[in-house]
Amino acid sequence: MNISLFLGAVLAFIGVVLGAFGAHALKGKFREPRYAEIWNTAVQYQMYHALGLFVIGILSMDTLIGETSLLSWASYLMFAGVIFFSGSLYILSLKGVRKLGAITPIGGLLFLIAWALVAVEVLN
Repeated sequence: MNISLFLGAVLAFIGVVLGAFGAHALKGKFREPRYAEIWNTAVQYQMYHALGLFVIGILSMDTLIGETSLLSWASYLMFAGVIFFSGSLYILSLKGVRKLGAITPIGGLLFLIAWALVAVEVLN
């Protein structure tokens, strides 16, 4: 099983669900209008990185690069980045817990490292 493709599919599925949930069930229920924008940012970044996991999964196929430790690390870091980045923004949007703002950049850093690992592996 290609774990990157699996994680990408799961994150994309959940991203569609959360996008619809935010647009319909939460419409008009956010404490402040900016929380709806924050929710949308979380969904967007989750979907971008779900697609990134698909890219890693495709690159990991034997007909292209094949599974390497750099691509495996990139996959796990990208998944963790979604948990930290988007997850903290979802909670912020729903609960208004501003202290989670300290966690969000960790997710962004994980995204950057993951993409850098993909770039290094593609150059090899």
